[in-house]
Order: sequence, then structure tokens, then C-alpha cells
Amino acid sequence: MKVALIVAMDLERGIGKNNDLMWHLPKDMRFFKETTLGQVVVMGRKNWDSIPEKYRPLSDRENVVLTRNKKFSSDDCVVLHDLVEVWEKYQDEEERTVFIIGGGEIYRQAIESGLIEEMYITHVSGTYNAETFFPQFNLKNWSVKALLEQDMDEKHECAFQVKQYTRN
Repeated sequence: MKVALIVAMDLERGIGKNNDLMWHLPKDMRFFKETTLGQVVVMGRKNWDSIPEKYRPLSDRENVVLTRNKKFSSDDCVVLHDLVEVWEKYQDEEERTVFIIGGGEIYRQAIESGLIEEMYITHVSGTYNAETFFPQFNLKNWSVKALLEQDMDEKHECAFQVKQYTRN
């Protein structure tokens, strides 16, 4: 099982506000889609709820929703109750990567688990008054490679850079 995470964060590590995306960056959305297509995507229930219904489940990916609510069910996704259940369910997965896609608490638990091998982080060049933040991590444990850079233009409200972090 390979475990990775993918996130976009602002200059203050902000990742969300009012359970919604804070920016419009089509090239980053395309990067997210291309990177996670055919893979397993794991998200918290609030994150799931924040995806507009017409885009739920995320197409061509196995969607996993984590919730403490034992009564929550959906025909559109696999429902599990913590990351330990995710690790158990996908421990023999060899073809696909298990991508953690948010939100903040799920990212924190995933990083603390020590199982994340790669992180794809979009660094958004702005601040957005976020309510939810990406957790701190020790940069010394990771090798960093720049993958993509986008300047502000008519389609992108601010510049951003996508970096791949690989565990040392």
C-alpha cells in the first residue's frame, strides 16, 4: 500500500473556509484530478459534503469517506470510521495509491501515522482568512521537487507552485 496526500494551502497554511475552497485555480484543479484519477481518495465527511453533488463521488476514483457517525451511509462511497480502518482495508493494495485529500483533522492524523510516503502540496501565493489549516511537519524528513508553477493570470486569481515531497 502506498499512501500519499494532496493539498492546496495558502501562505498561512490555510486550506479551507466555510467548508469550501477559498480560491479558483483551474490548473491546480486539473493537477488534482490527473494525479488522483484511478486511485483511492480518502476524505472526511465534511470534505465529502463540501463537494457539489454533481461532482460526487469524484469520478474514476474509489471515494472513501471517514466519519465518526456510525449511521452515515452512502451508495456513492466506501464509509469507514478512522484511518486504522483505511490502512486495514487497503493494506494489500498494490495497484493504486491511497490519497488523503482532507480536511485538516484527517491530514493531521495521516501525517502523525507516519505512513505518508509522498505529499503533493500546492503553495498558493496569497492569504485567505482560513478557518482550517494544514498541520506542521518536519521538512527535514522530506525531499522536495518543484512540479508545476503558475503565475497569476485571467484564469488564476493568484500565483501558485506545486511541490512533491518524498519521505527520506
